[in-house]
Amino acid sequence: MTSSTSELDLKRWIRDVPDHPQPGILFRDLSPLMADPQAMRFVTDRFVDHLAERRADAVAAIDARGFIFAAPAAVQAELPFIPLRKSGKLPPEVIGADYDLEYGTARLEARHDAISAGKRVVIVDDLLATGGTAAAAVRLLTALGAEVVSTAFVVELTFLDGRTPLAGTDIFTMVQY
Repeated sequence: MTSSTSELDLKRWIRDVPDHPQPGILFRDLSPLMADPQAMRFVTDRFVDHLAERRADAVAAIDARGFIFAAPAAVQAELPFIPLRKSGKLPPEVIGADYDLEYGTARLEARHDAISAGKRVVIVDDLLATGGTAAAAVRLLTALGAEVVSTAFVVELTFLDGRTPLAGTDIFTMVQY
């Protein structure tokens, strides 16, 4: 591990927000973690170590909170950063992958030339819930010819079974609820 701190209780920096964004939902707010340089350094170092372990050629991140964690890790690891954006946010030419939401569908897109075929990529996001968005990211990068060697998250909500849509994919998480 590159951090001088071997372990850090990240739950200390994750705030529970009841009934957000709707009644009955317990939102896991990572804003306090993002505001603390020690916690962010720890998370970044953990991601950098994971990138090295998986021999990644690039880091992809899911719009928008995945960018917060993946960009500093990509810089520190000296790897290219690939933003996977919500539909309509990137200039043409893009390719996309659709995924289901609770009410409707959404789409992730990447530049058509975001990564060369055969390159090893790790996908980073803040939180693994149902796995639908991450599975779309895997499909998108695979369609570009990349080899997705891992999906990596700060938080995993295990009770939502987000690992099922990612079956066959290496999954790395730092905190589980």
